[in-house]
Amino acid sequence: MCIGVSPGANCRADYPHPPIAREGWPFLAGSLALAILVTWLAGWAWASPLWLLALFVLQFFRDPPRQVPIGEGIVLSPADGRVVAVEQTDDPWLNRKALKISVFMNVFNVHSNRSPVDGEVKGRWYNPGAFVNAALDKASTENERNALWFRTADGQDVTCVQVAGLVARRILCYVGEGDTLKRGQRYGFIRFGSRLDVYLPTDARPRVCLGDKVKAGSDVLAEFPR
Repeated sequence: MCIGVSPGANCRADYPHPPIAREGWPFLAGSLALAILVTWLAGWAWASPLWLLALFVLQFFRDPPRQVPIGEGIVLSPADGRVVAVEQTDDPWLNRKALKISVFMNVFNVHSNRSPVDGEVKGRWYNPGAFVNAALDKASTENERNALWFRTADGQDVTCVQVAGLVARRILCYVGEGDTLKRGQRYGFIRFGSRLDVYLPTDARPRVCLGDKVKAGSDVLAEFPR
């Protein structure tokens, strides 16, 4: 097994937040109001598709708390989903060779994005782009994306890139240069399918394999050498 934390590892509780992401409150309120209205006017048969839509919205915007591992040199997944890349490549944001690990989120995954490390945001870049399938490699260079450059206390540089997907049309990021984040802290959201690319120093050791399913803020992607 490639993912997760070693048995007996220390964890800390995630900070309190609503179980439904605040980004979804207008969508949930609107879908529920429409379903209730049609039920009242036309009955359950006509309203049933709208209730299914409301259930989809509810599951899409769920944001469960996570147990965040405590330990030196570990890099957590910034997103829920499936690992679609573990490779040596170029980091286009910091102009360096890097280990890239990508996590693809489908519409049934939790879409909150969390900091992979304890560190200061040293830079932030936004690039407009296309909306090709986020599971494809070319999404990393062609799609709309928002990149954060983290630097840890011991000088490790980590680039974490939110990438829009085929149906994703909104990348949300609530932090900027100079902010300091804790590992597992929520910092953004992408609506309706996307991916996260993490670029690490080349000597970082992967702890995941292609096809592994990971959870943001609780599963370990890689670790730095000690």
